[in-house]
Amino acid sequence: MALVVQKYGGTSVANIERIRNVARRVAKTYDDGNDVIVVVSAMSGETNKLVALANEMCEFPSEREYDVLVATGEQVTIALLSMCLQSMGYKAKSYMGHQIPILTDSTFSKARIEKIDDKKVREDLKNGTIIVVAGFQGVDREGNTTTLGRGGSDTSAVAVAAGLKADVCEIYTDVDGVYTTDPRIVPDATKIEKISYDEMLEMASLGAKVLQIRSVEFAKKYGVVVHVRSSFNDNPGTLVMKEDADMETVLVSGITYNKDEAKISVMRVPDKPGIASILFTPLSHANITVDMIIQNVSNEGYTDMTFTVPKTDFKKALKIVEESAKEIAAGAVRSDENIAKVSIVGVGMRSHSGVASKMFQTLSQEGINIQMISTSEIKVSCVIDAKYTELAVRVLHDAFGLSKKDVKAE
Repeated sequence: MALVVQKYGGTSVANIERIRNVARRVAKTYDDGNDVIVVVSAMSGETNKLVALANEMCEFPSEREYDVLVATGEQVTIALLSMCLQSMGYKAKSYMGHQIPILTDSTFSKARIEKIDDKKVREDLKNGTIIVVAGFQGVDREGNTTTLGRGGSDTSAVAVAAGLKADVCEIYTDVDGVYTTDPRIVPDATKIEKISYDEMLEMASLGAKVLQIRSVEFAKKYGVVVHVRSSFNDNPGTLVMKEDADMETVLVSGITYNKDEAKISVMRVPDKPGIASILFTPLSHANITVDMIIQNVSNEGYTDMTFTVPKTDFKKALKIVEESAKEIAAGAVRSDENIAKVSIVGVGMRSHSGVASKMFQTLSQEGINIQMISTSEIKVSCVIDAKYTELAVRVLHDAFGLSKKDVKAE
């Protein structure tokens, strides 16, 4: 008998009929002789509605109360799914994050899981009960409700799978795997059969929406094999797993894009020790993640500094930076929300030269200007004007031969 953890996203539980469809899939897995734990998201669009209510109430809502509010979406879904399974004749029991409990730190809206107590869940599994868990949420040591960030149900599922040493963690979504790029932009994108943790980490951090980055971090740390599948068909999906030799033969595995970042530039920053710390420490204290950073060559004792932050934190970040700029007697603070980050990812890049230059040349041929560049062993990212995002993705996808016809030709 295997222990199977399944996670269903918002589109998979978007309405009553889709919840019934999920219940049938769960029941089949149970009937095949498996113990089953199901992690579900809020119904599609519900979290956005709750966030909109918070923002309508006030510009900067209390982070604690914000989490109390947005965590309610998953509570609805676990109750409905449990009711459906019970009506089908199965024993099912719903659990909210604090009932398991899933213990997290106290970083509201971006909490990190510290520990999962599996005692109650294991007792119910022994009694033949299907466990239905609210994704996205946990509880801190003070008893406060916390949430794990958008897409956090993925992290909940992988963490539960790791904590209970499940045999497999299946992530069901509205796509049937991880693709070489967004099929909505490139219809001829290719589904990837298997991808390494490191590649998936990069793709998730660079804009791929299939898996939340922290879920991949968990999977890599604890060796959880994740199977990304569609909840609307029975096709095999994509395995996210430890790197193997076959993966290194592929030069570039995927093209990602991210329109959810904004750029902030601080002009005429005094070029002396400690200044960068004064600028970035307040952002860190506000739990704002800074991504790409560029500092120009010093000129007459001054330099310009540019960096990117998530759009969700943009207003807060801009206010903090403007205050810090005054403190260090810097010049103007400029910002731009109309940017996008386009990236190429692949473990094969470690052993091949000329990949970055090919990317730059491809963008140049289309008249796309590169504003910022960031690299690692297995990725190259460029910040460009947002209006060129789709064009950039298409031409890079073609340049690196990632379409179905190119893959088949090989």
